[in-house]
Amino acid sequence: MTRVLVVDDDVALARALGINLRARGYDVVTAATGRQALDVLARAHPDVVVLDLGLPDLDGIDVLHGIRGWNPVPVVVLSARTTSDEKVDALDAGADDYVTKPFEMNELLARLRAAVRRSATSGTSDAPSVVETETFTLDLAAGVVTRDGRQVRLTPTEYHLLEVLARHVGRLVPQQQLLREVWGPGYEKETHYLRVYVGQLRRKLEPDPTAPRHLITEPGIGYRLEL
Repeated sequence: MTRVLVVDDDVALARALGINLRARGYDVVTAATGRQALDVLARAHPDVVVLDLGLPDLDGIDVLHGIRGWNPVPVVVLSARTTSDEKVDALDAGADDYVTKPFEMNELLARLRAAVRRSATSGTSDAPSVVETETFTLDLAAGVVTRDGRQVRLTPTEYHLLEVLARHVGRLVPQQQLLREVWGPGYEKETHYLRVYVGQLRRKLEPDPTAPRHLITEPGIGYRLEL
């Protein structure tokens, strides 16, 4: 049974989350402060953490740093903070995903399932070198992308961008990280590069580039590759 640690000082929200998660087969433990969260994490060994950033004793970013100092457990931030800078700060501090309040329960559940799956995959020593979506396949070892059995010709920059997203499949990759890894230091503000090249990848790889299924934009924050 997947164990979820819910960290939120809103008692009513924490109770509602617990009810919904238990109804879907999860084991739930809760914490109302940052220090309590770190203590429960050490004792209960959850499989995934749902973390509010607005805690009464510690800022959620400090809690994230505390977790990442010793534990690789996936963390899904659930917060009323909605600015792109705040989201990027949480992701840079080690969050695996970010959901803003108010939220749809089905979306949160999907994000939790994805975080747990990624954690299970990254914990194996024989992680696959092939990333296969419903539409196209990326062979990271061979450096080849195929769609409908045919190789898709990508420019070196297009391939490198897709490769970075594939190495973080299912996770939101901040714009600045993508720009640094693909174009290099000094390009962190050139966000129009990403719009252009993600658009080109969508035209080559998505069934409907205007309604992307795999190359997903989080406006003002970053991009993710979904299977």
